[in-house]
Amino acid sequence: MPSTATPDHEPGVLPPALTVAVLGPGGIGGLLAALLSRAGCRVICIAGEETTRALRRDGIRVHSGQFGEFTAAVEADTLLREPVDLCLVTVKQTALDAALDRTPAPLLDGGIVVPLLNGIEHMDTLRARYGAERVVPGVIRVESTRTAPGVIEQGSPFLDIDLAAAASREAVAEVAALLNAAGANTRVIEDENAVLWGKLAFLAPFALLTTRYRLPIGGIRSERRDELTALVEETSAVSRAAGGPADAAQVLSRYDAFPAGSKSSMLRDAEAGRPLELDAIGGALLRAAEQLGVQTPLMKRLMSELRAT
Repeated sequence: MPSTATPDHEPGVLPPALTVAVLGPGGIGGLLAALLSRAGCRVICIAGEETTRALRRDGIRVHSGQFGEFTAAVEADTLLREPVDLCLVTVKQTALDAALDRTPAPLLDGGIVVPLLNGIEHMDTLRARYGAERVVPGVIRVESTRTAPGVIEQGSPFLDIDLAAAASREAVAEVAALLNAAGANTRVIEDENAVLWGKLAFLAPFALLTTRYRLPIGGIRSERRDELTALVEETSAVSRAAGGPADAAQVLSRYDAFPAGSKSSMLRDAEAGRPLELDAIGGALLRAAEQLGVQTPLMKRLMSELRAT
């Protein structure tokens, strides 16, 4: 098991005040921006013109069983115009390249960049742009949806974040303390592969199967159990070869604990006609499997069928 570090801050007590930029205040970024603002941070959301206008006018409205109903005031702009201590990158992989133009690298020279994207390959892009010493690998587990600009609905009863102990350990611990104080259950884990592959190997079966068959997880469990089991075993094998976690039984048990109506963000994107993160999730896994010599026949078939739709 990877070792973890617990920040030396009491829950709900903010570490020294930080200025936080949130690049992409959608379902995930909007929720985090609102929580950080409610906890007392100065938050600058970086978004397109329509979202920027909505956030300046109305703030971020959150509907959550975990955190309640509240509205948080945030600053908003289409471009980052000043240095910040922390930048959370929460756009979809499909929008990453265009979004990064909104956050000039010199303004993050003294800060930390924490991407909370699906997949693993975005790390190379971000490190090349901002410097390896600035970018802290992170993953988030939550079901949260933007229903309109500045309106966020959190469906899950949890909000969990893992950060890798990269860059400055003191800085990473401070970021973890900040997120914990805002309400996100945040751990610092020693191994970067454990962070990134733990999320990808878990997410891929959920995303690919629910989207391929247009079913929530309850339908996949009951109607496509054999495929779910086989795909979890394939993704776990790739993760193992890459140096990540590989407990297929544990992944299946987590799926079995999901509410039957749970949908992946990829399925929600498909239902809404938005671009899918197929390449960031399934494509990245297939490329890693080929490089590592791991056979993934079911994943190849599902990816071919999804790309054809």
